[in-house]
Amino acid sequence: MTRPADPPIGGSDGEQKKLKLLAVTACPTGIAHTYMAAEKLSQAAESLGVDMKVETQGSIGAENVLTDNDVRDADGIIIAADKDVDRSRFAGKRVLSVGVSEGISHPERLIEQVQSAPVHGGGGGGGSAETASGGGGGGKERSLAYKALMNGVSYMIPFVVVGGLLIAISLALGGDATSKGYVIPEGTFWAHVNAIGVIGFTLMVPILSGYIAYAIGDRPALVPGMIGGWIANTGELYDSKAGAGFIGAIVTGFLAGYLVLWIKKIKVPKFAQPIMPIIVIPIVATTALGLFFIYVIGKPISWIFEHLTDWLSGMTGTSAILLGAILGLMIAFDMGGPVNKTAFLFGTGLIATGNQTVMGMCAAAIPVMPLGQGLATLIRRRLYSEQERETGMAALFMGLFGISEGAIPFAAARPAQVIPANMLGGAVAGAVAGMASVKDAVPHGGPIVAVLGAVGGVPMFFIAIAIGTVVTALTTVTLVDISERKRRGAPVVDVPGGPEPVLAGVGAGAVGSGVSGSGVSGSGASTAPQKAAAAPAPVAAAPVAAASPADDDEVLSGYLTERTVKVRLDSADKDSAIREMANLLAATGKVNDVEELVQTALRREAQGTTGLGEEIAIPHAKTDAVTSPVVGFARSAEGIEWGALDGTKAKLIFMISVPEAAAGDEHLRILALLSRKLMDTGFRERLEAAPDEAAILEVLREVQ
Repeated sequence: MTRPADPPIGGSDGEQKKLKLLAVTACPTGIAHTYMAAEKLSQAAESLGVDMKVETQGSIGAENVLTDNDVRDADGIIIAADKDVDRSRFAGKRVLSVGVSEGISHPERLIEQVQSAPVHGGGGGGGSAETASGGGGGGKERSLAYKALMNGVSYMIPFVVVGGLLIAISLALGGDATSKGYVIPEGTFWAHVNAIGVIGFTLMVPILSGYIAYAIGDRPALVPGMIGGWIANTGELYDSKAGAGFIGAIVTGFLAGYLVLWIKKIKVPKFAQPIMPIIVIPIVATTALGLFFIYVIGKPISWIFEHLTDWLSGMTGTSAILLGAILGLMIAFDMGGPVNKTAFLFGTGLIATGNQTVMGMCAAAIPVMPLGQGLATLIRRRLYSEQERETGMAALFMGLFGISEGAIPFAAARPAQVIPANMLGGAVAGAVAGMASVKDAVPHGGPIVAVLGAVGGVPMFFIAIAIGTVVTALTTVTLVDISERKRRGAPVVDVPGGPEPVLAGVGAGAVGSGVSGSGVSGSGASTAPQKAAAAPAPVAAAPVAAASPADDDEVLSGYLTERTVKVRLDSADKDSAIREMANLLAATGKVNDVEELVQTALRREAQGTTGLGEEIAIPHAKTDAVTSPVVGFARSAEGIEWGALDGTKAKLIFMISVPEAAAGDEHLRILALLSRKLMDTGFRERLEAAPDEAAILEVLREVQ
C-alpha cells in the first residue's frame, strides 16, 4: 500500500495499469556483464507482464538512453551497477540500487523489490546514504568511501601525468644543475613549459579532494572539496612551510562530502530549497571546512613540521645508515606533504654548510616511489588495470627526473599497500646511500642529478636507487596480491567476471575503457568512453557448405566462419581448451603466434574468469599474435570448469581475439551482442542441438 505522496505503482483511479519500470546496468569492465544483466531484466519483465526499458552503460557508451519522458512515466528504476550511476534524473522516483550480478541472477526479485523501494531524494553522484546502502536489494556494492576515493583518483590522474611529464621534459631539455637546485633559466621556452606543468601539479591536490567530495555529496560538495584541497596544500595559510599534500586532500574531500550530506538533511522552508544546492550549501560548507582546516587541522601540521626539523637536527651526528633510513621513510611517506618536505628541506639546508651527504640520502630516496610503482605494474600486470599500467609508465619517466609525485595515484588508490611499500623502499635507498657516503650538491633527486654531474659516489647512488626500487615494487605487488586474494575470498561485486583493481571506472561519470592490455575487457578510469581507431574491415571468409558465400560474412561481421567452429572440444580443462581454441583460430591463417595468443588469453583469465555462468565462457585476448579480428566457437559435451560463480561448467565457448591495432568498437559490439543473445534460453538450446558446423553457423546468424 502506497502513501498518497508516493509515486503510483501500477495504476491510479481504480484502473489497473501495466507496471512501467526503467533499469540501468553498468560495470567497471563495461562489456559482458552489463549486457547480460540488461537482457535478463528485459526477459524477466516480459515474462511478468511489465514494461521495461534498460539503459546500458558499456564500453561503447550509453545505449538505449532513458529520456525525461521515460523517467516521468516510470513507476520505478532498477540500477544494477558496480560503478556509480548518476541518479539525479530519478528524483521523486522509487530507486533500487544493487550490484550488476543481482541483475543477472535475480531479475524477478528486483522487479518485485523496486515496487517498495524508497523514493530517491534527488542526489546525483551515487554517494547519498540511500544509494550507498541500496534500496533494499540483495546486491553488493563497493563501499561509498572506496568509490569516493577512486573517483577522486580517477580525475586526479590526468593532472599528475600531464603536469609531471611537462616538468620532466622541461627539466631534461632546458634545465641546469646549480647550487640552488635544478633550475631552468627564466623567460625561456622551457621555463614556460615547466610553469604549465607546475599548474597541473598545483591543481592535482584540489582535484583529488573535490571529486572525492563530489562522489559523496554530489555537486554541492564539489566547490568545498576543491577549495578545501587547495587550503590543505597551501601551508602558508596555517603557518606551515609545507602543505598537507595528497593526504590532506583525502581528508578534506571526505570532510566536505559528509559535511554536505549532513547539511542536506536539515529541513528548510520550501522557498529556500531551490537555492540550497547552488548557494547556501556550497558557501556554508566551504567556509566551515576552510576555517576548520586552518585553525584546527593546520596547527598540528605546522607543529609537526617544526618539531621534525628539530629532531632531525639532533640526529646529524648519529649513524649515517640510521639517518639515511629515517630520511628515506620520511621522503616516501607523503610525497610532497609536511613529512616529505621536512626531510627534503633539512637536506637542502645542510648543502650550504658543506654537508652534502644528507642530501645524497634524500636524493637516492626521492625517485624510489615512482620507479617502484612503475616497476610493479610491469612485473605483475594482472594486478593492475590498463589505466594503472599507463600511469605506471608515466611514473617511471617521472622517477628518472626525481618527481616523486608520480607515485601519488597509486598511494591514493591503495594507501594501505602502497605507502608502506614506498617507505620500505625509500628507507633502504636512503640507508644504502648513507652507508656509502653518497653526496648530492644540488637540492634535487633522481638519476638525472647524477647524469648531470651533481652527485658524488655515482655507482653507489644508482645501486641505492635500484635496490630501493626493487624493494618497493616487490613489496607493493605482494601486499596488493594479498589484498586482492582476501577481497576475492569475500563476496565481491564484479561477478561473474571477477574484479580488476581500478583507479578509475569508479566514481561519478567514469566509464571503463573496455580494452585492457591483456584482454578485451579491461577496467579503466577515463571519464568518458574511450574510442580508438575503428577495427579493420573483416577478411572475407571461406564459403560454408550450407550457406551462400554472401551469407557467410554476416556471421559476427565475418569474424566467425565454419573453419573456426568445432562441434566437440577434446579438452577437459580450461587451459587445454584455450590452447585448443587458439589452434582452431590458427586454421584461418590470421594467427602468427599461437603460443603468444594462448598466453595472452591465460593472462586475461588470471585477472578474472571469463566464465559468465549459464554454461557459457568467452575467453578473449588483445594481442598482435593475430593479424586481424577472429572469433571461434566450440562445444564441450561434458562441460569444462571455468570458475563461473553460478557453479556451471562451460559448454558453449567462444574465443575472441583482436590485434593491438584493432582497438576500435567492432569487437566490443560483437561481445555485447553475444552477451545479450546468450541470455536467450532458446538460442542456447538451438546452439547445443545443432548437429554440425554448418548448422551451428546458421544458429549464430541470429546474433545481430
